[in-house]
Amino acid sequence: MTDSDSKIILAKWSDRFFAWLIDFIIISAISTGIIFASFGSIDYELDESSFWIENGEYIPTSAIFFVYWVILEYKTGQTIGKKILNLRSTNIYGRNPSLKAVLISSFGKSFLLPFDVILGWILTNEKRQRVFNKLGDTIVVKIKDVQDVSDVTYLKD
Repeated sequence: MTDSDSKIILAKWSDRFFAWLIDFIIISAISTGIIFASFGSIDYELDESSFWIENGEYIPTSAIFFVYWVILEYKTGQTIGKKILNLRSTNIYGRNPSLKAVLISSFGKSFLLPFDVILGWILTNEKRQRVFNKLGDTIVVKIKDVQDVSDVTYLKD
């Protein structure tokens, strides 16, 4: 193993936010379409109570986010937003995370994201993990671009 193979570049919080925002826009558009097709209308009137919970849209939308993140991050390590920003979800050793790890991380991101992020910032460690990243032993890494073919080293086992 070369020295560069053992280096893991942790993604910045800002890059992670923009990847999440891209995913949020895509999945929100899809879930809004599904809810509209299913119920014939979308009621976004605000009142004293939470309109997401009152209208029953929070759980189905969060479930769609959960399925999206679990499938893509388990199969490829990347969602559309992460792919655009050259990020990838891995285990703490930089390898593909287990299904259990992806399920735990995705649950926090889908259903409890504000608490997950805020507590992650407060209790952050050197690995820039949200609380559910820490529980699932996952991290988000920056994929290093190869600038030159001469930068690539091939080693035989």
